[in-house]
Amino acid sequence: MKNKKTFYLTMCAMAVAINIVLGSLVSLTKIPLLFLDTVGTIFIAVLIGPWQAAAVGTATNILTPLLSGNVKDIPFFLVNAVVGIVVGYIAKKYEFNIKTAIITGLILSIVCPLIGTPIAVWIYGGITGGGTDFFFVWLKNSGMSIFNAAFFPRIAENLIDKILSCIFVLWSMKYIPKEYRGIGKEESM
Repeated sequence: MKNKKTFYLTMCAMAVAINIVLGSLVSLTKIPLLFLDTVGTIFIAVLIGPWQAAAVGTATNILTPLLSGNVKDIPFFLVNAVVGIVVGYIAKKYEFNIKTAIITGLILSIVCPLIGTPIAVWIYGGITGGGTDFFFVWLKNSGMSIFNAAFFPRIAENLIDKILSCIFVLWSMKYIPKEYRGIGKEESM
Protein backbone atom coordinates (compact mmCIF):
# COMPACT_ATOMS: atom_id res chain seq x y z
CA MET A 1 0.00 0.00 0.00
CA LYS A 2 2.89 2.40 0.69
CA ASN A 3 4.00 2.16 -2.94
CA LYS A 4 0.46 2.96 -4.09
CA LYS A 5 0.29 6.02 -1.83
CA THR A 6 3.65 7.22 -3.15
CA PHE A 7 2.40 6.65 -6.69
CA TYR A 8 -0.81 8.60 -6.04
CA LEU A 9 1.00 11.51 -4.37
CA THR A 10 3.42 11.63 -7.29
CA MET A 11 0.50 11.59 -9.73
CA CYS A 12 -1.19 14.45 -7.85
CA ALA A 13 1.96 16.58 -8.05
CA MET A 14 2.33 15.76 -11.74
CA ALA A 15 -1.34 16.60 -12.32
CA VAL A 16 -0.84 20.09 -10.86
CA ALA A 17 2.17 20.55 -13.15
CA ILE A 18 0.19 19.28 -16.16
CA ASN A 19 -2.65 21.72 -15.42
CA ILE A 20 -0.23 24.64 -15.13
CA VAL A 21 1.82 23.75 -18.22
CA LEU A 22 -1.14 22.97 -20.51
CA GLY A 23 -3.13 25.96 -19.26
CA SER A 24 -0.14 28.27 -19.76
CA LEU A 25 0.60 26.91 -23.25
CA VAL A 26 -3.00 27.43 -24.36
CA SER A 27 -3.02 30.91 -22.85
CA LEU A 28 0.28 31.89 -24.47
CA THR A 29 -0.67 30.52 -27.88
CA LYS A 30 -4.19 31.96 -27.60
CA ILE A 31 -5.83 28.78 -28.90
CA PRO A 32 -9.55 29.59 -29.03
CA LEU A 33 -12.16 27.53 -27.17
CA LEU A 34 -9.60 25.73 -25.02
CA PHE A 35 -8.19 26.05 -21.52
CA LEU A 36 -6.76 22.55 -20.84
CA ASP A 37 -6.07 23.67 -17.28
CA THR A 38 -8.24 20.92 -15.79
CA VAL A 39 -6.77 17.86 -17.56
CA GLY A 40 -4.70 16.93 -14.50
CA THR A 41 -7.67 17.48 -12.19
CA ILE A 42 -9.88 15.24 -14.32
CA PHE A 43 -7.12 12.62 -14.47
CA ILE A 44 -6.82 12.48 -10.67
CA ALA A 45 -10.61 12.42 -10.30
CA VAL A 46 -10.80 9.31 -12.46
CA LEU A 47 -7.64 7.68 -11.07
CA ILE A 48 -8.04 8.38 -7.34
CA GLY A 49 -11.20 10.24 -6.41
CA PRO A 50 -13.07 13.53 -6.02
CA TRP A 51 -11.40 15.06 -2.98
CA GLN A 52 -7.85 14.44 -4.15
CA ALA A 53 -8.83 15.93 -7.51
CA ALA A 54 -10.37 18.95 -5.77
CA ALA A 55 -7.05 19.43 -3.96
CA VAL A 56 -5.19 19.25 -7.30
CA GLY A 57 -7.57 21.79 -8.84
CA THR A 58 -7.24 24.11 -5.86
CA ALA A 59 -3.44 23.88 -5.86
CA THR A 60 -3.38 24.56 -9.60
CA ASN A 61 -5.48 27.69 -9.38
CA ILE A 62 -3.57 29.05 -6.42
CA LEU A 63 -0.11 28.36 -7.86
CA THR A 64 -0.82 29.56 -11.41
CA PRO A 65 -1.82 33.12 -10.40
CA LEU A 66 1.07 33.29 -7.94
CA LEU A 67 3.54 32.22 -10.64
CA SER A 68 2.06 34.55 -13.27
CA GLY A 69 1.65 37.50 -10.91
CA ASN A 70 -2.09 37.72 -11.61
CA VAL A 71 -3.34 37.01 -8.09
CA LYS A 72 -6.82 38.31 -8.94
CA ASP A 73 -7.39 34.93 -10.64
CA ILE A 74 -7.08 32.92 -7.40
CA PRO A 75 -10.88 32.77 -6.82
CA PHE A 76 -11.16 30.66 -9.99
CA PHE A 77 -9.80 27.78 -7.88
CA LEU A 78 -13.46 27.08 -7.09
CA VAL A 79 -14.09 26.07 -10.70
CA ASN A 80 -11.17 23.63 -10.85
CA ALA A 81 -12.02 22.16 -7.43
CA VAL A 82 -15.63 21.54 -8.46
CA VAL A 83 -14.40 19.89 -11.68
CA GLY A 84 -12.52 17.40 -9.50
CA ILE A 85 -15.52 16.73 -7.28
CA VAL A 86 -18.01 16.32 -10.15
CA VAL A 87 -15.75 14.07 -12.26
CA GLY A 88 -14.61 12.12 -9.20
CA TYR A 89 -18.14 11.24 -8.16
CA ILE A 90 -19.15 10.36 -11.71
CA ALA A 91 -16.07 8.12 -12.08
CA LYS A 92 -16.87 6.43 -8.75
CA LYS A 93 -20.46 5.70 -9.78
CA TYR A 94 -20.02 4.84 -13.47
CA GLU A 95 -17.39 3.20 -15.62
CA PHE A 96 -15.39 6.03 -17.21
CA ASN A 97 -15.78 5.06 -20.87
CA ILE A 98 -16.26 7.21 -23.98
CA LYS A 99 -19.97 7.75 -23.29
CA THR A 100 -19.30 8.76 -19.67
CA ALA A 101 -16.42 11.02 -20.75
CA ILE A 102 -18.61 12.89 -23.24
CA ILE A 103 -21.54 13.20 -20.83
CA THR A 104 -19.17 14.37 -18.09
CA GLY A 105 -17.74 16.98 -20.48
CA LEU A 106 -21.28 18.17 -21.24
CA ILE A 107 -22.08 18.46 -17.52
CA LEU A 108 -18.85 20.38 -16.89
CA SER A 109 -19.61 22.73 -19.79
CA ILE A 110 -22.59 24.01 -17.78
CA VAL A 111 -21.23 23.66 -14.23
CA CYS A 112 -17.95 25.49 -14.90
CA PRO A 113 -19.57 28.64 -16.36
CA LEU A 114 -22.14 28.64 -13.54
CA ILE A 115 -19.26 28.97 -11.07
CA GLY A 116 -16.76 30.89 -13.19
CA THR A 117 -19.09 33.53 -14.63
CA PRO A 118 -19.92 35.24 -11.31
CA ILE A 119 -16.20 35.29 -10.51
CA ALA A 120 -15.35 36.76 -13.94
CA VAL A 121 -18.07 39.40 -13.60
CA TRP A 122 -17.02 40.24 -10.02
CA ILE A 123 -13.29 40.52 -10.76
CA TYR A 124 -13.20 41.69 -14.39
CA GLY A 125 -16.69 42.95 -15.19
CA GLY A 126 -17.11 40.00 -17.56
CA ILE A 127 -14.16 40.71 -19.85
CA THR A 128 -11.27 38.38 -19.04
CA GLY A 129 -9.02 38.73 -22.06
CA GLY A 130 -10.17 35.39 -23.45
CA GLY A 131 -11.59 34.30 -26.76
CA THR A 132 -15.18 34.93 -25.72
CA ASP A 133 -14.76 38.65 -24.96
CA PHE A 134 -15.98 39.66 -28.43
CA PHE A 135 -19.21 37.72 -27.88
CA PHE A 136 -19.56 39.16 -24.38
CA VAL A 137 -19.39 42.73 -25.69
CA TRP A 138 -21.74 41.96 -28.58
CA LEU A 139 -24.32 40.27 -26.32
CA LYS A 140 -24.06 42.99 -23.67
CA ASN A 141 -24.49 45.73 -26.31
CA SER A 142 -27.54 43.89 -27.67
CA GLY A 143 -29.23 44.30 -24.29
CA MET A 144 -28.32 41.12 -22.47
CA SER A 145 -27.45 41.32 -18.78
CA ILE A 146 -23.76 41.25 -17.85
CA PHE A 147 -24.12 37.79 -16.29
CA ASN A 148 -25.89 36.25 -19.30
CA ALA A 149 -23.55 37.96 -21.78
CA ALA A 150 -20.60 36.47 -19.89
CA PHE A 151 -22.25 33.09 -19.23
CA PHE A 152 -23.48 31.92 -22.65
CA PRO A 153 -20.18 32.30 -24.56
CA ARG A 154 -18.43 30.41 -21.75
CA ILE A 155 -20.71 27.43 -22.32
CA ALA A 156 -19.46 27.08 -25.91
CA GLU A 157 -15.85 27.51 -24.80
CA ASN A 158 -16.20 24.95 -22.01
CA LEU A 159 -18.15 22.54 -24.20
CA ILE A 160 -15.15 21.97 -26.44
CA ASP A 161 -12.52 22.19 -23.70
CA LYS A 162 -14.16 19.89 -21.17
CA ILE A 163 -15.24 17.19 -23.63
CA LEU A 164 -11.74 17.09 -25.16
CA SER A 165 -10.15 17.06 -21.70
CA CYS A 166 -12.35 14.15 -20.54
CA ILE A 167 -11.66 12.16 -23.71
CA PHE A 168 -7.91 12.80 -23.39
CA VAL A 169 -7.99 11.54 -19.78
CA LEU A 170 -9.95 8.45 -20.84
CA TRP A 171 -7.31 7.74 -23.49
CA SER A 172 -4.43 8.32 -21.05
CA MET A 173 -5.88 5.94 -18.43
CA LYS A 174 -4.98 2.94 -20.55
CA TYR A 175 -1.32 3.71 -19.84
CA ILE A 176 -1.80 3.45 -16.06
CA PRO A 177 -1.22 -0.07 -14.67
CA LYS A 178 -4.53 -1.75 -13.78
CA GLU A 179 -3.59 -2.22 -10.13
CA TYR A 180 -3.36 1.58 -9.74
CA ARG A 181 -6.65 2.46 -11.45
CA GLY A 182 -9.83 3.27 -9.61
CA ILE A 183 -8.63 3.54 -6.03
CA GLY A 184 -11.43 6.01 -5.41
CA LYS A 185 -13.96 3.21 -5.83
CA GLU A 186 -12.53 1.08 -3.01
CA GLU A 187 -10.55 3.25 -0.66
CA SER A 188 -9.11 6.71 -0.21
CA MET A 189 -5.67 8.01 0.55
